[in-house]
Amino acid sequence: MVKTFRYDTSKQWYKGNTHIHSIASDGGKSFKELAELYSSAGYNFLFRTDHWINSNAENDMEQYPLLWLDGMELDGQDHTGAYFHVVCLGRLTGIRNEAGFEAGLHSAQQQGALIILAHPHWSGNSLEDCVRWPFNGVEVYNHVCHWLNGKSNGLVHWDAALNHNPDVLAFSADDTHLRPGHPGWNGGWIMVNAGECTMPAIIAAIRGGNFYSSCGPEIQSMRFDGDELHITTSPVRFARIVGPGFRGDRKGSFDGHLITNFSFPVLTEWQYTYLEIEDEQGRRAWTNNLLK
Repeated sequence: MVKTFRYDTSKQWYKGNTHIHSIASDGGKSFKELAELYSSAGYNFLFRTDHWINSNAENDMEQYPLLWLDGMELDGQDHTGAYFHVVCLGRLTGIRNEAGFEAGLHSAQQQGALIILAHPHWSGNSLEDCVRWPFNGVEVYNHVCHWLNGKSNGLVHWDAALNHNPDVLAFSADDTHLRPGHPGWNGGWIMVNAGECTMPAIIAAIRGGNFYSSCGPEIQSMRFDGDELHITTSPVRFARIVGPGFRGDRKGSFDGHLITNFSFPVLTEWQYTYLEIEDEQGRRAWTNNLLK
């Protein structure tokens, strides 16, 4: 099968967050307060993912300084007893907590939502849990969980998912609550490359994987010539091309020298290949699987 390069970085980058809670569920701020706060940090869009709330941003007549998009977070146990939090991106109707986790998940899938396994490290999900349900994405970083108990890293769960399905996407998210016990925000986000910041354009780019996830570093452009990936980034200490198991390559050094332009060969026979970059502060960013 011929693989094609997933990314087109020739358009505009838009900053957004896919995991946000408001006073509609267990968050501490209104949609207006959240929009003003995030807009001040350069955000262009946010998803409303309150617990078990069928959001309807399109019918909200309030004027906001950024684009609100619909979503929902489900939580509960499946038939095996495994505990899940799942972020569903998209406009959903008729989902009720009383019906239970599996019914909610089935309904979200039937309605065409993008289904993301949220903070699997914090939830105690096994690697088998990652492939029991057809997740479209995995949170590789969750900022609130980093604050709560350090269990913010979902990379090993994403790796398990990629070995099962190389189209599973990576998400870095805030899981914002902005209450006294959950103060963090603007610690993890996605950067989407799209022609405009509208609901259809942003959703299409996310579904296609034309975005990267970050806790700080920026990817400015990527180009694949059929053999090598050519990348331009903000200054980083390390760049890594990551494949299955032990496979991969790296650039950079511990001597303080920073890089912004580099290339890697990409082997099309690997099940998956993604790029990870790391800045001076140890903050990282990740692409999705580069080839599809």
